[in-house]
Amino acid sequence: MTQLGMQEYCLTVCPEEEGQRLDGYIAGQLPQLTRSAVQKLLAEGNIQVQGTPAAKSLRVKEGWEVRVSLPEPEETTVLPQNIPLDIVYEDDDLLVVNKPKGMVVHPAPGNPDGTLVNALLAHCGNSLSGINGVIRPGIVHRIDKDTSGLLMVAKNDVAHQGLAAQIQEHSFTREYEAVVYGNLREDRGMVNAPIGRHPVDRKKMAVTEKHSRPAVTHFQVLARYGSFTHVRLQLETGRTHQIRVHMAYLGHPVAGDPVYGPKKVITSLQGQCLHAKKIGFVHPVTREYLEFSSPLPEYFTSFLRSLGEPKEILT
Repeated sequence: MTQLGMQEYCLTVCPEEEGQRLDGYIAGQLPQLTRSAVQKLLAEGNIQVQGTPAAKSLRVKEGWEVRVSLPEPEETTVLPQNIPLDIVYEDDDLLVVNKPKGMVVHPAPGNPDGTLVNALLAHCGNSLSGINGVIRPGIVHRIDKDTSGLLMVAKNDVAHQGLAAQIQEHSFTREYEAVVYGNLREDRGMVNAPIGRHPVDRKKMAVTEKHSRPAVTHFQVLARYGSFTHVRLQLETGRTHQIRVHMAYLGHPVAGDPVYGPKKVITSLQGQCLHAKKIGFVHPVTREYLEFSSPLPEYFTSFLRSLGEPKEILT
């Protein structure tokens, strides 16, 4: 990837990326852009393949040159809302937020307000990133609505691009804790299995070789409870629903997961028992390495207590 300017990129398709749909390919190469943002750029003619505007459904081929031009940011239609934020760290360039379970990150149909973006717009005022083509706080990476924990936000385009580059290079530390079904056989291990859109249910992701991207998750057992296991997980890549898909692939889905877990869901958890506990990155301006940790929330520790005394502790 070559950055031609603050708002323009030139991408070259590698052999292992051939066959991916254009919008998904670009969203993977430029993690600061959501897939919907890429589709908007395509519709407006701001993306060219081999010098010609292309459709989102196009499948990329090895060696193709893809140019992405980002327009000047527009004013957002999302309204600021005075929603309390648990801010772990903040400076002029970025902040780290501890997101509660149940909070949606971006406004979307069904969740038009009350989101993290609404809260950030109120908190940040005029200090916002416009990297996605809309003036708003720069959500550099996302976690699911029902996943709690640490989330990094860029206040300006320089910080956004610097942080997004670290995610792209896999130099960004993301550590989670979860409770999963069953008793993992190994104390530690790695799942190296590509993730793509589910071949039947397009709202889900799956381990698949077709139109997928590499995905690597490392796991370590912290405590065994017989029917459940408390694990630490570290992401080497950052695919949609990666931990949830990989643990289900192992036969140990995340407890409470309504999408990838058993049909009989643990309703008391109100979603998956998954917490983004630690993040670490190089500050894009000061170049200082920063690392932050978040304590396990009440819903998580309460569920552990309900399982009784662990049969084995490996911490």
